[in-house]
Amino acid sequence: MASAGLQVLGMILGVSGWLGVMVACCLPMWRVAAYVGQNIVITQVVWEGLWMSCVVQSTGQMHCHIYDSMLGLPQDLQAARALTVIAVLAGVAGITLAVAGAKCTNCTADPASKPRIMLAAGGAFAVGGLLLLVAVCWTANTIVMDFHDPLLLETQKREFGNSLYFGWGASCLLILGGVILSCSCLSRAQGSPTSPRVEYSTVKSLPAIGQDRRDYV
Repeated sequence: MASAGLQVLGMILGVSGWLGVMVACCLPMWRVAAYVGQNIVITQVVWEGLWMSCVVQSTGQMHCHIYDSMLGLPQDLQAARALTVIAVLAGVAGITLAVAGAKCTNCTADPASKPRIMLAAGGAFAVGGLLLLVAVCWTANTIVMDFHDPLLLETQKREFGNSLYFGWGASCLLILGGVILSCSCLSRAQGSPTSPRVEYSTVKSLPAIGQDRRDYV
C-alpha cells in the first residue's frame, strides 16, 4: 500500500510539472525589460519568449510579434526552445507510461512488467525535468551576464521573466516526481520475495499385504 501511495504521489507531481513546462513554453516572458524614455512618459514593457516577443504599453495595449526565423534568435533562446520542446515530449512519454503502468494491475504473464513501466515513467519525468532545468539556467545565466555588460545599452538589458520561475518550479516537480516513482518501484521490487521453489520426489509404493517377505530379508 505504501508503494502504491508513492506511485500516485509521483504521478501527481509529474503531471503538475508537465503542466508547468507547458506554461513556461507558451508564456512569452522569458526575458523582461521595463524602461522609461527620456522625452516621453509612456512606459513600455518588453516581453521576450521562445516563440514571440511582445510590447506592452502603460495604456494596456499589447503588440506581439512571432519570430520569423529560429536562426535569428540568440543562442540561449535557440537552445532553450529545443530543450523545452524535448522536455514536453518527455513529459508526455512519462504520463503515457504512468497511465499504462497504473492499468497493468493484473499482469499475470509477467508480474514484473508494472514496476518496469513505472520505472520508465519515472525516468522520463526526471529527464524532462533535467532538460528544462538546463534550459532555464542557461537563459538566466545569459541574462545576468548581459545585465552586467557595460557595452550594452540600458534598453537592451533584460531581467528574469515569469517563465523562468515557472520553469524552475516545473523542473523541480518533474525531478521529484520521477525520483519518487523510481524509488517506489525499486522498493516494491526488492520487497516482493520470489516464490519458493518446491521440489517433488517420487514415492515408492509399499509392498502389498501377503507379499513374499523373502524379498525384504
